[in-house]
Amino acid sequence: MPTAADQWVTRKPFVTGSKGVVAAQHVQAARAGAELLERGGNAVDAAVAAALALGPVEPWMCGVGGSGFMVIWLAKEERAVALDYQGVLPADLTVADYPIDPTLPVTSMGFPAVRGFANTQGATAVTVPGAVAGFDHALQHYGRSTLADALEPAIRLAEDGIAASWFCTLMIASEMTILRNDPVASAVFLPNGAPLQPGERLQIPNLAETLRRLARDGAATLYGGDLGRQFVEEMRTRGSRITIRDLESYAVHDYEPMEARHRGMRLFTPGEQSGGMRQRDFLAEVAARMPAPRRQPDAESWLVYAEALEQAWRAHRLRNGTLSEVGSSTSSLSAVDAEGNMVALTYTLLDHFGAGIVLPESGLLLNNGASYFDPRPDLRTSMQGGKRINSSNMVPTIAVRDGIAQFAIGASGGDLIMPCVSQIAALMIDFGMSLEEAMHSPRLDASHRGSVRADPRLGAETLKHLSSRFALEVSGNVVMPKLYACPSGVARLPDGSAGGVNDPCLPDGGAVAV
Repeated sequence: MPTAADQWVTRKPFVTGSKGVVAAQHVQAARAGAELLERGGNAVDAAVAAALALGPVEPWMCGVGGSGFMVIWLAKEERAVALDYQGVLPADLTVADYPIDPTLPVTSMGFPAVRGFANTQGATAVTVPGAVAGFDHALQHYGRSTLADALEPAIRLAEDGIAASWFCTLMIASEMTILRNDPVASAVFLPNGAPLQPGERLQIPNLAETLRRLARDGAATLYGGDLGRQFVEEMRTRGSRITIRDLESYAVHDYEPMEARHRGMRLFTPGEQSGGMRQRDFLAEVAARMPAPRRQPDAESWLVYAEALEQAWRAHRLRNGTLSEVGSSTSSLSAVDAEGNMVALTYTLLDHFGAGIVLPESGLLLNNGASYFDPRPDLRTSMQGGKRINSSNMVPTIAVRDGIAQFAIGASGGDLIMPCVSQIAALMIDFGMSLEEAMHSPRLDASHRGSVRADPRLGAETLKHLSSRFALEVSGNVVMPKLYACPSGVARLPDGSAGGVNDPCLPDGGAVAV
């Protein structure tokens, strides 16, 4: 239903630079990435620094207690690689620990909830976090900086804290019920029982020291070293089955990404374990239904996009046996350097504030990745001890033409991610839009949930055409409720420079150039 907020038209500056650009969901994180570029780092260094900086400034979305994916374009080699640093269930986990409770609502991934919310809240919901391993692997194999270099901006942000924005207050207020359950989370985010107010200091105790330990001792300190042993002990007292063996055996998957082709463009994603298969299915259906796009998208174009998204999601739900998904939380960023290297990086705690706990000794906020798994047996996503997350909505994407990376896009927003990223890519490829134009275009969301959501800025003719085929929800792209995904993207410009922008409706996000 349209609201007063649908009358707003929001825009963000499209930031350009000749030496590289980073776009992220918090401008402080984008600035951290640009700092690494200015020091001579490449896009991988910048992306990792920005990702690490997001933890202290956007803790409801991500942090070193999370996991995710990265796609990298190596310009000199004209080659794309994908990194999977997704979470892994404890080897000692038993499904009996997670009995289904039919009286509870489904999880954010659309799976049945279990007794006591054990798969979504608290230590029993946590999977082995892969973010630190993934970032360290990226730096060692494809970057120029060390983990200590990339951590410098994050350490400063964690040590000093930042002034909470009104959006930060809003995010905390939306999760008060969960945050109240953990004494440390409550003390950090709900001082005196109320959400941190705008202008108050957002600072997580002991996080800066943990980041310093990682900088000094390397990723190994978490994956089997002193920090890992501390982590395991803190988690054990809260009921987690994660052991030091789980940390020691954690491995980053480095592989050739899935490739889709659309009108001469090659699009690289992390593949079927991400939203990549759905994106490939969507683009194939668009090409079949719209072999020759018009100069500008019209009502029929948007109907083709909606029907193609519906078909891609229908196939996905059949593969996974998924119930109706209801959205989630993530952080995504993109980076490009002067040499043409690009990175699309997405990682997450899954739900807002993840498992809803903050470890007192390390200051770590932790994922609730167990909710990526279905407590029902005999499905692709069924729970099993030692199993890696194998079905995610994240779809960081890099598009390449004639051996040159043209743009990198990713987004946050659970099941909203793939429709958003794929739609922006399609608008650029089908209609020749710039990244700036596509990021500011009206939105459409479809995921085989019984209705299609459409931005009123699409216009009366398009809305009428869509309603002839679908039950239509008309809603603008506003701050809250966030009914469309939150993208961040960078692009190569015709003059050889680069540009970047973050979702116009995310107050704290932005892009920074060197």
